[in-house]
Amino acid sequence: MATILLEVATPDKGEVFSKEINMLIVRSICGELGILPKHARLLTELIPHAMRIKEGSGETKLFVSGGFMEVTPDKITILADAAENPDDIDVERAKAAYQRAEERLNKKSPEIDIDRAEAALARAKARLLVKGVHMG
Repeated sequence: MATILLEVATPDKGEVFSKEINMLIVRSICGELGILPKHARLLTELIPHAMRIKEGSGETKLFVSGGFMEVTPDKITILADAAENPDDIDVERAKAAYQRAEERLNKKSPEIDIDRAEAALARAKARLLVKGVHMG
């Protein structure tokens, strides 16, 4: 089965993931994309989500909080604001962040920064999805 190299890096951690994979499913500002080996060149902005990485018959997930993805026929490069493997995610902390963001959004107070609260909610939700926890 054909493969494509996936490299994920962040400013804080440097390289977070580097491996030959069969397929990557990501969420960009244009919607969900499936990237296979020999994909056409592409440059897009990513939104916070749980990336799905397919290798052989298995699938793993990786949290990304946004950033950019460049695709060439033989390589996928993701420069993420933050990225975390499932083992690095603290479920209780993510649940607390999710609940705080929901509370802020439900207050509908003029002091609340709605965009910031929505972004925090999206990040928390994506982290929980990587761990297989579904909320709301």
